[in-house]
Amino acid sequence: MTAGFAKVPHAARLRIVNATLPACLVQSGQLLLATPDGLARCDLVLAEGKIASIVAAGVEPADGTTPTLDLDQGMILPCFADVHTHLDKGHIWPRRPNPDGTFMGALNAVLADRQASWTAEDVAARMEFSLRCAYAHGTSAIRTHIDSRPGQTAISWPVFAAMRETWAGRIALDASPLFGIELALDDAHMAEVSDMVDRHGHVMGAVTYMGPALRPGLERLFLLAREKGWDLDFHVDETLDPTAESLRVIAEMALSLWFPGRILVGHCCSLSMQAEDEADRTMDLMARAGIAVVSLPMCNMYLQDRVPGRTPRRRGVTLLHEMKARGIEVMVASDNTRDPFYAYGDLDVLEVYREATRILHFDHSAPDWIRTVTRTPASFLGGGVDLGVGAPADLVLFRARHWSELLSRPQSDRTVLRRGKPIDRSLPDYRELDPVLARS
Repeated sequence: MTAGFAKVPHAARLRIVNATLPACLVQSGQLLLATPDGLARCDLVLAEGKIASIVAAGVEPADGTTPTLDLDQGMILPCFADVHTHLDKGHIWPRRPNPDGTFMGALNAVLADRQASWTAEDVAARMEFSLRCAYAHGTSAIRTHIDSRPGQTAISWPVFAAMRETWAGRIALDASPLFGIELALDDAHMAEVSDMVDRHGHVMGAVTYMGPALRPGLERLFLLAREKGWDLDFHVDETLDPTAESLRVIAEMALSLWFPGRILVGHCCSLSMQAEDEADRTMDLMARAGIAVVSLPMCNMYLQDRVPGRTPRRRGVTLLHEMKARGIEVMVASDNTRDPFYAYGDLDVLEVYREATRILHFDHSAPDWIRTVTRTPASFLGGGVDLGVGAPADLVLFRARHWSELLSRPQSDRTVLRRGKPIDRSLPDYRELDPVLARS
């Protein structure tokens, strides 16, 4: 195979041979022989936009009529799922950089930019740009957190709803509101946010931190979500302060209220700074409550332990290995993109996974960590990404033949198939945003 989407035959039926797949993503029941690093050699047939067959390499002969693409042991992954992003903040860095790279610097910069510039037109243009990037990189599902504060909620949620309709069939969009936990006790605020979630989503969320509003605010959100049949998604303890324990409060409340929905928590940085017995107790509660976690390694390494003139010592990621060992569902995701919380990024989930592997030591442990950006987050976004008969042929094809090759380069020459057909992977030019970012 040569690089480029134009080299893949545009055919209703396509045979892909000599491919390498992660065995942990192949539909159960398929008899495949995996290597110690969890990879298996396979042949696939794609037909009418779906995977028609998947077998061990060389088992079935060619039929003589179906176009064949030989991957020369190149890897195939399903399209990615990005379960924690901020599409409404994306790409504001050129007009509103973070002055010192700190968490407080980011909060203040976003507040100023939101007050000055976040019209419907502005939010829509930046969301559209971000989605074009994600689509070109091979992402098929995204959850975005939407800043839902007085004055902004009524602007951003209708923009999200329109964007979800526009991108239907390319990227499945999901959303959760984002506001400080103290606002959960504000009746007018909650009426407005609840109305938006009722109309445009099914997930309630907030930022949790220690303080007098934590328990009553959480209780209100849990009870509301239970009444409405919503799931919950929280930003939790995004700090290296070991006394930040709102994660434990969430787990205790989920158990005491018998919450029936799904709960996802993001960040949970302070857990890495707590004594082992304290962290173990919290993770045991999480496992009992069925709480899942998403770590945001690139953004948290950017923000956490940042002191001017001092080399950072701590990574700011949570305890994914220990959680996974307890059966807790674990994920990694993009988080912020070119905004005051993270000056870089392009919503390329492969980049996230590559950096997570290095930061979190996914290597040399288990061969199924690729689930953190595919199967597991997809299940939270209402889809499934098992590679098996009947699954959508939404695939990302690489020249790389094993993990070391895949994670050593950006894989800019990857080929993305949607419903079995190659897409144009051209990325939008940043200059397209110049007119939008010039308005302030």
